Amino acid sequence: MDFSLLVIAACAVLAVALVVVFLVYGRSEGTFKFDIGGSAPRAAGGSDESAEKTFSSRLVGLAVAVGGVFTVLLGRLWSMQLVSSDEYAQQAESNRTRTVYTSAPRGRILDRNGEEIVGNRPSLTVVAESSVLDDEVEMQLLASLLGMPCQAVRRKIQDSSEGAQSARTVCVDVSRRVVAFIGEHPALFPGVSVQQRTQRSYPYGTLAAHVVGYTGTLTSDQLKASQESSSGVSYRSGDVVGQTGVESRYESVLQGVRGETTVYVDSSGTVLEESTSIAPQSGSDLFLTLDLNVQKAAEESLEKVIMQMRDKGYPASSGSVVAVDCTNGEVIAMASYPTYSPNMFVGGIATADWDTLSSEDANYPLLNRVIAGQFPSGSTIKPLVTLGALKDGIIDLSSTWYCTGWWNWNGDQSSNVGMNCWWKSGHGAVDIASGLTYSCDVVYYEIGKGYWYSSIDEGIQANFRNFGLGSATGIDLAGEAEGRVPTAEWKWNYWSNVPDEQRSWQGGDNCNICIGQGDLLVTLMQMVDAYCAIANRGTVWRPHVMKSVKARTGDGSVIQYKPKADSTVEFSDSYYDVVKRGMSGVIYEEDAVQARHWTNLDVKVCGKTGTAQRNTENPMGWFIAYAPADDPKYVIGANMDEVLSGATSAMYVVRDVFGAIYGQPDDYMVESTVADG
Repeated sequence: MDFSLLVIAACAVLAVALVVVFLVYGRSEGTFKFDIGGSAPRAAGGSDESAEKTFSSRLVGLAVAVGGVFTVLLGRLWSMQLVSSDEYAQQAESNRTRTVYTSAPRGRILDRNGEEIVGNRPSLTVVAESSVLDDEVEMQLLASLLGMPCQAVRRKIQDSSEGAQSARTVCVDVSRRVVAFIGEHPALFPGVSVQQRTQRSYPYGTLAAHVVGYTGTLTSDQLKASQESSSGVSYRSGDVVGQTGVESRYESVLQGVRGETTVYVDSSGTVLEESTSIAPQSGSDLFLTLDLNVQKAAEESLEKVIMQMRDKGYPASSGSVVAVDCTNGEVIAMASYPTYSPNMFVGGIATADWDTLSSEDANYPLLNRVIAGQFPSGSTIKPLVTLGALKDGIIDLSSTWYCTGWWNWNGDQSSNVGMNCWWKSGHGAVDIASGLTYSCDVVYYEIGKGYWYSSIDEGIQANFRNFGLGSATGIDLAGEAEGRVPTAEWKWNYWSNVPDEQRSWQGGDNCNICIGQGDLLVTLMQMVDAYCAIANRGTVWRPHVMKSVKARTGDGSVIQYKPKADSTVEFSDSYYDVVKRGMSGVIYEEDAVQARHWTNLDVKVCGKTGTAQRNTENPMGWFIAYAPADDPKYVIGANMDEVLSGATSAMYVVRDVFGAIYGQPDDYMVESTVADG
């Protein structure tokens, strides 16, 4: 708005006012007057309603109205020019400038020793300006060069999620041949260029896939949630963010700060020139607690043993393994099978690939079975039951039993109503330690019966919850399941379609959950956490995979994870001692062939096998152990679905992981013949 406009407006108002005044007053009595004498006749009681008088009044009203309108306009012009000039100047400036955003490289993900698990790599990317949409021939040529349908190219260029003035991504990771052809024929591809960007890189393919997770384009729901969040990280449509695993959990650390370039545009939005530019800043590097070598050993062993079981005729559909430092909760290795490669998600995953990764037929490769798989525990629950029964007075350190291989509630060996021990020929006389070593089910049926007649309400369940079962461990990964500790109330509500007698909690339900069967469900992470409590004689550290965040400059850390003790499971040392003896016997006494896999390891180990029946033809095998026995440092657990037993499957995986930690691989490959409860 120029000041000259105010002068012109003021003159216009003045001119109009003069015209109106002339019309009103210029028609009144002049200097010359025609007088015929006498006075003009006048009607009594009348008023002057002549046409001239009426016309004059109307002109006065019009003058006031016109003057009022122009006064308002003049006031508005004055306000715009003097009061709001800065505001309108800013609007004018914004109408001719735009901000173009540049994505920032994400921070790297490293193992505890600084080895790169996830990084970034350069990617040649074909981009196009929106004007290319107006040239059908150019789009067809570009589609043919890239090997894409023309409609797909059109949709890519129509996508303005990266910004109205930003170049639209058409194809990533193009070949040098494509780059050269576009560069040699600029006349054929106006508005098309090649940019060097960065893409996520997973140099080890599937390694630690379920821990690190994958990235993907921000969804509309995620964008809305970020706008409502107070995290301090701002996103725009089209941004690439972590979707699962560490990539998602530590998104605020890994996400960089996008670059910004201010450009001048014309009325049609065409970029004329650049103004100012701020370079993007990469995200911070994240150190994990994983040890790359141990992680490799865990994944290789898991797949190897599964393939061996399949060769023997067992489905061996899936499995998982996790190793934890029980002194601070650090996860040294975590693997789940079947697995996937996060590289599949770089640049967008194909629909067919997504369908495969999400299918039941493929056994859900995206599922992290360590934290999200829920299974009956089998006999790995027995150390927990033993400690709880001793504390609650259901048994004492001198308790003994006699196992014939058959048990019923009334002790009638001739009755047809009862339950078998897994070792149907019977274990004979057993005490607490040997009952645990040989996993005698009769011992735990008797404990379940003892709780039934005790005055302790749901004491078994309370003990399980004390060890953390039935709730998430709190590990810093999304998607953790809580498992299930069944109670009388739960059973009544869950089995609502059966007769009341069957819905009620029975003594047999006690016996079932004491051997890790029935409706009990746990995750491998929960069980390993519970064994950490046993190894530590009480202290339960929260498991975690984040170790530290590296500073953007220098070699220091800006964030260091502080281990957190979630709880303490308190039992008498004498109770822990008897359980330790029983678990040591599992390793060195239960079976001589099985023991050969452990006597070739310098450190002493305590562990427990488990075989859980499911709704499949073949059971689930478990094995959990800690070492060194006298000063525990590591707890390792593994499970495998649809195998013969834990001793013939999961045990080998745990042994291989200990071998990687201590540098002493298992060189005794004769397979154990023991089956376990």
